[in-house]
Amino acid sequence: MSEKMWAGRFKKQLDNEVNDFNSSIRVDCRMYRADIGGSIAHASMLAKQGIIGTDDAERIINGLEEILRDLESSKLQFDMTAEDIHMFVEAELTKRIGDTGKKLHTARSRNDQVALDIRLYLREQSDEIIDMLGDLVKVITDKAEQYKATVMPGYTHLQRAQPITFGHHLMAYAQMLLRDISRIKDARDRMNFSPLGSCALAGTTYPTDRIAVAKALNMNGICENSLDGVSDRDFAVELANALALVMTHLSRFSEEIILWSSWEFKFIELDDAYSTGSSIMPQKKNPDIAELVRGKSGRVYGNLIALLTMLKGLPLAYNKDMQEDKESIFDSVDTVKQCVAIFTPMLKTMTVIEKNMLEAAAKGFINATDVADYLTKKGTPFRTAYKISGTLVAYCIDKGTVLEKLTLDEYKSFSEVFDNDIYDAINLENCTFRRNSEGGTAIESVEKQIKSVRDKL
Repeated sequence: MSEKMWAGRFKKQLDNEVNDFNSSIRVDCRMYRADIGGSIAHASMLAKQGIIGTDDAERIINGLEEILRDLESSKLQFDMTAEDIHMFVEAELTKRIGDTGKKLHTARSRNDQVALDIRLYLREQSDEIIDMLGDLVKVITDKAEQYKATVMPGYTHLQRAQPITFGHHLMAYAQMLLRDISRIKDARDRMNFSPLGSCALAGTTYPTDRIAVAKALNMNGICENSLDGVSDRDFAVELANALALVMTHLSRFSEEIILWSSWEFKFIELDDAYSTGSSIMPQKKNPDIAELVRGKSGRVYGNLIALLTMLKGLPLAYNKDMQEDKESIFDSVDTVKQCVAIFTPMLKTMTVIEKNMLEAAAKGFINATDVADYLTKKGTPFRTAYKISGTLVAYCIDKGTVLEKLTLDEYKSFSEVFDNDIYDAINLENCTFRRNSEGGTAIESVEKQIKSVRDKL
């Protein structure tokens, strides 16, 4: 077992099982770039402020850069007996450059060091997720452009409700994901403040320049209260919440893909590369990828609750409970990235069966509202028109027919207001394409939505 940096106060070695329980390097080793980057900025500041010598800072920075190169090339492996990534890097540095390496930790604590590292790491991951979601939105808008005139039934309560276009339906998800991108950007902005220099909780007596370190790390500023600097994990909760909403939207989209690919709908067919078969039923083509995305939403929700629960009873400032922050938020990051990475090409390669969508739209009286609108535009009060339309639907069901096949005499038996133009009013494509209000399903409206989303991207 490697010697602990804090061993001076203790007379006995840490029990092996306690060491394993206490260690976090299996989880936090992924933050090595953030840890080394933060340490380089800290060492530069110490030299600039005259807290350590320029030669010492140069040796420390060169040593850290060498460690980074060796980790990147796998020449150096993580020591899994180390307590965490911070102790591992410092111990390795001291091994390489001697006692000079021990000067690196001047005017900082692991408390503000780990708070900085997780912010830097999550900032990088946030940028990657934003880019990935942007790529997914691009695929959605391209599909929406392609199918902006494809008529399908829109649903409420999973019952056929009104005709819409498939492009319009897809653009609803583009809007959801745009909000997700915005939320992640907001969380990123608030996490991008440096806690370094807060030290354990009370600041330091050394003449440090916290703002210079923040600037060197491209951060927006510093945490202005040292207690808050080391104990704040709001940024992790915010990101976890934003990622949970990403999974909500992906899960809803997955549910529709699962429905649409079933024989009962058959609106789409997933590419063979993104489907699986059955071990016993040779005819099956299962939407397992969409089902897994839907299923993985639960673990991201659980991570959010774990973070909130971990924080809710903690007194200021740092407590070891906070070591649990990383496993939860890292799992949420990994899960979302994995899901988006596979969802994007799955959506891009799916086949849309336009004929089946149109046939489904022709059933279920989804132009009944247009009958009511027709009467209203000719002076009938809407509630009266609504009742007439509903009565017509009931009549059609009794007769085993549809609204388009009723004769004008049949229409007039319900209201003398009806005339030959009723057939134009209830034509499915007309019903769909005349809904040109802002945000509606008409082709020009969908095109406007597409342009707006592309401009925002």
